[in-house]
Amino acid sequence: MKKHNFSAGPCILPQEVFEKAAQAVLNFNNSGLSILEISHRDKAFVAVMEDARALALELLGLTGKGYQALFLQGGASMEFLRIPYNLMKIDGKAAYLDTGTWANGAIKEAKAFGETIVVASSKPENYNHIPKEYSIPSDANYFHCTSNNTIFGTQMKSFPETNVPMVCDMSSDIFSRTLDFSKFDLIYAGAQKNMGPAGVTLIVVKEEILGKTGRTIPNIMNYQQHIEKESMYNTPAVFAVYTSLLTMQWLKNLGGIPAIEKRNEAKAQLLYNEIDRNPLFKGTTVKEDRSNMNATFLLNDEAHKEVFDSMWKAAGISGINGHRSVGGYRASMYNALPIESVQVLVDVMKELENKI
Repeated sequence: MKKHNFSAGPCILPQEVFEKAAQAVLNFNNSGLSILEISHRDKAFVAVMEDARALALELLGLTGKGYQALFLQGGASMEFLRIPYNLMKIDGKAAYLDTGTWANGAIKEAKAFGETIVVASSKPENYNHIPKEYSIPSDANYFHCTSNNTIFGTQMKSFPETNVPMVCDMSSDIFSRTLDFSKFDLIYAGAQKNMGPAGVTLIVVKEEILGKTGRTIPNIMNYQQHIEKESMYNTPAVFAVYTSLLTMQWLKNLGGIPAIEKRNEAKAQLLYNEIDRNPLFKGTTVKEDRSNMNATFLLNDEAHKEVFDSMWKAAGISGINGHRSVGGYRASMYNALPIESVQVLVDVMKELENKI
């Protein structure tokens, strides 16, 4: 039976990426060696890293605009720490928008470095919306936001105008929609949500914002050090970088971000229309802030849970249980998920309605 993978991360990847990555595990570039065993200094892998960094900038429209792309380890959670290390001045301050669990994690790390101002928070409403009315202090060293909130199913549809450097955690919607990415001074994203396997994080940073904190930064935490060493200050996550490159190549061949955005909008509309139409279900977020990547919803009557769970499992659907902290259901519709899988879920929801 075909599986329909709605996992929130690690998540679905394109079939052709699996096939190419699997072949590279057996024999990389006809070298007779596996991608898992070649030296990261081998010219074949150096080319992979160079191509991956260049293609990330190309897809985002940032080539030649003063940005560097890095592929580092530690996940987005490491960047929660690296960002204040590199951007918050001694005795400085930073501004954060609190829209979910991961935004809150970033705020906690920043507090260890200096004054951390939460400009707005949707926590009192269980993060069911994106705050709209807030001001960013003009003397903040940077403003940090999270573009998509995987657990709660909200997504920023617009971003504030500000004169301070803007930092964005795009872990769960990177490469999924068209934006003016030059508005951001630093973008970071764990690969496992939308662009590759777990184990590597993409960081895209405008070089001119670095080196201004006045503090000594340990090398492993220093973006300038990683730029100088071309993402190889320490041994990189070779396989994760290679698979991320394959995924970005797949996206480019589809037509890039504009092409995938149309697909993502169609998938989200299909599922949200059913959530709103079907009297057995309800969404958990304010409609205007609904995420195209992660649709979160509940049964209106938990008495139907056992039947519904058995139905979607029988249909080959995987990974739609809500995050353990909120419950309910979450359908993650990342770039590689075909609309056919969303249709299967919608059909099961309709079938449940007909049964009740």
